[in-house]
Amino acid sequence: MKNIYLFIRQYFNFLSFLLLQILCIVMLSNSSKTHETYFSGITFEVTGYFNSHYANLQQYFQLKETNQRLAAENSRLRNALSGNFISPDTTALQITDTTYRDTLGRNRKFIYLPAKVIGNSYTLQNNYLMLERGENQGIKKGMAVVGPDGIVGVVVDVSANLSKVMSLLHRNSKVSAMLKKDNTTGSIEWDGADPSLLILRNVSKSAKVVKGDTVLTSNYSANFPSHLMIGRVASITEDPATNYYTLKIKTATNFFTVQDVDVIYNTRYNEQIELENRNKNQ
Repeated sequence: MKNIYLFIRQYFNFLSFLLLQILCIVMLSNSSKTHETYFSGITFEVTGYFNSHYANLQQYFQLKETNQRLAAENSRLRNALSGNFISPDTTALQITDTTYRDTLGRNRKFIYLPAKVIGNSYTLQNNYLMLERGENQGIKKGMAVVGPDGIVGVVVDVSANLSKVMSLLHRNSKVSAMLKKDNTTGSIEWDGADPSLLILRNVSKSAKVVKGDTVLTSNYSANFPSHLMIGRVASITEDPATNYYTLKIKTATNFFTVQDVDVIYNTRYNEQIELENRNKNQ
């Protein structure tokens, strides 16, 4: 209290002048429309400046919630894609859960389940991701995992509420891939060197490959739906001893920053696995 008193006493003249200035501005604004308009404009600009900075600060602290909403919306839109459905087999009588059908009567083949990445490695020879979603949330071994920009890996282990994903950056990872422009197929692997580059092997020399060509998952992939983004051709190596190219592929997924993914439930694939398990137990 004493410090406040000393402060007012020391700056009494300045504070008095400031108070009188404010009083004069208020009185002038009340007596003149011109001055009122002028000072109102200044007040509006100053208020808008501080409100803008406050809004930016508020948005920064809400980024996590915003990202979660965007991830959920992304999953919803992916689930609505027509490529996730297949036409029913009219030659046989089928009993199908209606929750797996769209309004045209087509059976759903793929379901996208959003998940949060809570662990990720990319500096080892065999890298994995940990997802905050497990068996209780519908995740099973063998399910494909895709990010906002491209494929990520395959689920290899599941607990009640967590799942372990073998990243594309794993020496044992193999994905059937193809060039978008002519459907030439090959096999995507990782050589353990650069986390941003994959290797596409067994691409025939008859294919007209150039740098920048898009590489997608092929129709022969057991885990992934076809035509999902993998990356783009970064370099081309011709093996003189064989009839194949070896291509380096710049990954579409940034494994350094991946945070939100979708786990793909393949209804047909999982039905087949469950049928095989039942046959083994009989």
